[in-house]
Amino acid sequence: MNKNFKVRSVKYNLLMNIILKISGIIFPLITFPYVSRVLLSEANGKIAFAASVVSYFSLLASLGIPSYGIRKCAEVRDDEEQLSKVVTELLILNSICTVVSYLVFIVLILTVPQFSNEFLLFSISSLTILFNMLGVEWFYQAIEQYQYITVRNITFKIISILLMFLLVHNPSDYIVYAGINVLASVGSNLLNALRLPNYVKFGIANQKYNLSIHLLPILTLFLYNATTIIFTSLDQVMLGFMKGNVEVGYYATSIKVQNILVSFITALGAVMLPKISYSLKNEGMEHFDRMIRKSFEFILVSAIPICFLILLLAKEIILILAGEDYLPAVPILQFLAPSLIFIGLSSVTAWQLLIPLGKQRYTVIGALAGMIVNLCINFLAIPVYGGVGAAFASSLAECAVLLVHFRVLKEIINRTFEMKEFMISLLSTFVASAILLVTKYFFAINVVLLAAVVYSMIFLIVYIVMLILCRERLMSEVLQNVRVRMNKRGI
Repeated sequence: MNKNFKVRSVKYNLLMNIILKISGIIFPLITFPYVSRVLLSEANGKIAFAASVVSYFSLLASLGIPSYGIRKCAEVRDDEEQLSKVVTELLILNSICTVVSYLVFIVLILTVPQFSNEFLLFSISSLTILFNMLGVEWFYQAIEQYQYITVRNITFKIISILLMFLLVHNPSDYIVYAGINVLASVGSNLLNALRLPNYVKFGIANQKYNLSIHLLPILTLFLYNATTIIFTSLDQVMLGFMKGNVEVGYYATSIKVQNILVSFITALGAVMLPKISYSLKNEGMEHFDRMIRKSFEFILVSAIPICFLILLLAKEIILILAGEDYLPAVPILQFLAPSLIFIGLSSVTAWQLLIPLGKQRYTVIGALAGMIVNLCINFLAIPVYGGVGAAFASSLAECAVLLVHFRVLKEIINRTFEMKEFMISLLSTFVASAILLVTKYFFAINVVLLAAVVYSMIFLIVYIVMLILCRERLMSEVLQNVRVRMNKRGI
């Protein structure tokens, strides 16, 4: 047993992960409205464009090492010598890839006008490539130091928020904000590098390193990561080249709203993955099917109403989070709304079905299908419709990913995806939407924040009442649990 670190209980690590997830939702809600109003669309578009481009080089620098490193280091973490050997080998590979990535990046930044015109911005943004290599985040995840990861992550987010309020006051400060973004996302990796010698012994005498044994699994994971990252950031890169930074700014604003909602809808996946894997191995297919069925029900009950609420309140959401300068982002957000349903369902099919069942290659095929659909529609739609065309392409691409998963998992989907629950959620959403539309027509509220809160509450109340009246299963179970607890307390 390696005595250099203490592995906490599953419950404790889960709590730390939940806190980290919540912070990932709360902090954008703090920074987003301020930055949107201060930097305005064009400056935000420049930052988003640079971040999207740099993400490709970060991908090249890391290959599949982050995903592979977690698994490989976890296998040998009780053997200090073997752990040190694996970490050193992966660091050597990571360093080589980082150097290659930077060389390609430097050539492009000097030769491509869209890059060279913002040389300082791209240079600062590219620091994430170096910090990701130094940070070895995968190592700390492998040895389950989630308390350290969570505390360190939140601390640097707080520091970044303070710096943002102190230093970012007008659109010309966008380069300063780009630097603060780097600090928020990977600045804490410097602490990782400084702490690493406490856990890993480098340069052990007579130690022979074998890099080749890691190459095949790393390249396989790289293929999956590459298709996923290219697929998710393709819209903003193509918009930057074809329509300019202002349009990217509008699109990036809508994507930030989408990402916040996706974090909520897909939060169940991280919690369910270990439970699903255990159930599949130890508790039989009947229990496994029951858990998958509940996961689908949760996605349907949450994603469908959120999608429609975004369609109906997109203007209010953009005004609250970004301001009037970003009103062109309203139709973009509306066209992105359906993707919430597709992403939610594919989070179940990928993380709770394909991966535990050993069918990871189909996640790659699904991502490739989505990337092809996205690329083709973007070429046709962006020149004419700009960000709206990119949003339409993104939603169709997410649908393509889900269709691939459903095709591969047809037998399991037939057992676990119940059309009755889908129709109940859809009917309840339609009724809530109709009542909200009538309310907005006859009772207009001029204060935007108050309007969003009141309209959302009306929609939510009607939706929940409809679920209860239709005896939706998940809602019925919640009510039953509440009744049991109340009876125990004598209420």
